[in-house]
Amino acid sequence: MTSPERTRTYWLEHAWLGTHVEPGVAVDVSDGRIAAVRTDVPAPPPGAEILRGLTLPGLANAHSHAFHRALRGTVQVGSGTFWTWREVMYSVADRLTPEAYLDLARAVYAEMALAGITTVGEFHYVHHAPGGTPYADPNAMGEALIEAAAQAGVRITLLDTCYLSSGFGEPPNTHQLRFSDGTAQAWAERCSVLKERDHVRIGAAIHSVRAVPAEQLATVAHWAEERRAPLHVHLSEQTAENDACRQAHGCTPTRLLADHGVLGPRTTGVHNTHLTDEDIALLGGSRTGTCMCPTTERDLADGIGPAAALQAAGSPLSLGSDSHAVVDLLEEARAMELNERLRTRTRGHWTAAALLRAATADGHAALGWDDTGRIEAGARADLTTIALDSVRTAGPLPRLGAETAVFAATAADVRHTVVGGRHVVRDGAHTLVPDVPEALARAVEALRA
Repeated sequence: MTSPERTRTYWLEHAWLGTHVEPGVAVDVSDGRIAAVRTDVPAPPPGAEILRGLTLPGLANAHSHAFHRALRGTVQVGSGTFWTWREVMYSVADRLTPEAYLDLARAVYAEMALAGITTVGEFHYVHHAPGGTPYADPNAMGEALIEAAAQAGVRITLLDTCYLSSGFGEPPNTHQLRFSDGTAQAWAERCSVLKERDHVRIGAAIHSVRAVPAEQLATVAHWAEERRAPLHVHLSEQTAENDACRQAHGCTPTRLLADHGVLGPRTTGVHNTHLTDEDIALLGGSRTGTCMCPTTERDLADGIGPAAALQAAGSPLSLGSDSHAVVDLLEEARAMELNERLRTRTRGHWTAAALLRAATADGHAALGWDDTGRIEAGARADLTTIALDSVRTAGPLPRLGAETAVFAATAADVRHTVVGGRHVVRDGAHTLVPDVPEALARAVEALRA
């Protein structure tokens, strides 16, 4: 990522300031951070960059598997389940090399920037060469993702993932050999070499309770605790996982994680779909976060998770695009509300402001960027501007911009994305990756060859 310019001013025609939309806001930026926010500025100050539309804090994509982008369209043919989808996913993972992953991830992260995303949480488990042989640099694949984010101009939290088995008591299958370090201790030794940078945080992940033996869960949790790093885990995405966990351990996956010290305020459960009342109480009571990925959860026929109940119990919510069936955090936000409406047949479970918080400040916090996701002095200068004059957004009063953004706008309405005070997307065009559609097509085609 290029260094931010030292000082500049942005004039925001309308700005969402966390609780309301304010017209005419000047944001002074110094060394990549917001130095001051001035309201009641009806006209652009001399020399200011003008952001017309509604400006939000940068969006946080809290759960990504970048290589899944190559599956878009191909997995929509015919019927099936999550488990048949997984076989197609493995066939793509088998073809990845560090060079191919750099090309694909750079294009995917550029697509995210075009959608207003300034930080991505990459749940990364394709560590080694096919067959499980480490590369000369054991972190070559992770470093490719870090470099891809830099070239696309976005921040990344690399959630280096421990993945050791194919199921409870089962060794990794042929496809999964390249995911495995053999033991959690070997995983910890490898990812301890990864270094944080200005645009990089290093976190940890447990792929799932079926992929990390119970006696090794604490090793991963301890690694994250020592570093005060974010720790993510796929949790109860499928009922089959719950059934197998009960058979192996006599408890739910959530209880198993609780008993081994995994839950806590720096931990985020991804999906949290099929939970018992006790599970919800354990997650909420420990302040463990919940990352909902509605577009993937509906694409894979996973089900609708109890997001409202989880939040009420104390679990902070974030959002992710996961398999990238689409890359659109605004769609993820509204889908969470609309899913709950379908489930309960009542409306209005979250305000637009609450949904935007999940997509901004709370998403960034889940990824270890506590100083990002707010338009206020001291925060990192990450901004996303939504057009208010497109066919989707024209008409409502500007003061209703938050509602318009969540319930009408799409990623196609993003006009500007600013990361650390520097334009990455200007007037709908990426400033660092000249032709993102072509880059995506070229990278995906290379994996299909």
